[in-house]
Amino acid sequence: MSETRPVLIHLGEKLNQIVVGQASLVQQILIALLSGGHIILEGVPGTGKTLLVKVLAQLIQAEFRRVQLTPDVLPSDITGTNIFDLNSRSFTLKKGPVFTEVLLADEINRTPPKTQAALLEAMEEMQVTLDGESLPLPSLFWVIATQNPLEFEGTYPLPEAQLDRFLFKLVVDYPDQTAEKQMLLNRQSGFAGRRLEISSLQPVTTVEEILQARQAVKNVEVSEVIIDYLLALVRASRQAVDLALGASPRAAGAWLQTAQAAAWLAGRDFVTPDDIKAVASPLLRHRLILKPEAMLDGLQIDSVIASVMNQVPVPR
Repeated sequence: MSETRPVLIHLGEKLNQIVVGQASLVQQILIALLSGGHIILEGVPGTGKTLLVKVLAQLIQAEFRRVQLTPDVLPSDITGTNIFDLNSRSFTLKKGPVFTEVLLADEINRTPPKTQAALLEAMEEMQVTLDGESLPLPSLFWVIATQNPLEFEGTYPLPEAQLDRFLFKLVVDYPDQTAEKQMLLNRQSGFAGRRLEISSLQPVTTVEEILQARQAVKNVEVSEVIIDYLLALVRASRQAVDLALGASPRAAGAWLQTAQAAAWLAGRDFVTPDDIKAVASPLLRHRLILKPEAMLDGLQIDSVIASVMNQVPVPR
């Protein structure tokens, strides 16, 4: 088992100390980090989404940029542009915030489709094309986009093609009473999540160690029985009566990859059915589409996913 695993475990513990009451969320974020997949964080304002991402970037010593997305943000505001320099009489590249290791795209559903699409190439190809020139992005390049589920006016829902580029959609719930009390105690003792305080946090790992851990995750064994189980779940989602769209082949590949990451974090070098189950909801909730009649009946996508999981026998 890789020497980097205890470091990742410590990273999770450190995150849980600072962003209290979100242990399950932190675990899923670590799985996504190890899988190299982008994340949508959905939750009401004030639940610590931005703080969580800032703290994580500081703890892994990653370059961090944040872009606040609004209806007037242009694609060039994200990717950058070539600017003509009158002194040298030549064009100079001014890189946008996408040229970083951890990019927080705040309120991604508030910016128009053209600007949302500016992230597509970066997320899928790990590069940006400006004036016909392809520019590579850092090896870690990781997008975490936030959105508010309660606001609909002035928003632009992400199209299915872009949603499928996100590995996980994580729902940030309110903390329980004990966790919220601890948050207040932390604030009373002086930690308010400001930039200066976050920058003073001691890192626990490096980007290089994260990249090493990603390579170790790829070596986690997946038996043919587990692959057959996963494929049965994928096919069951495509045949579900309440769904207009099931899991895609890309989703199946991502499911396998994230199950390997979950197994690696748990200290195993092989995947079990429980690893497949553990990542099912965050992996599928933004990819599966309910039929209109199912929406009218008030069905929630997570309950449909649970139903699909129950339809397929677990291998022994």
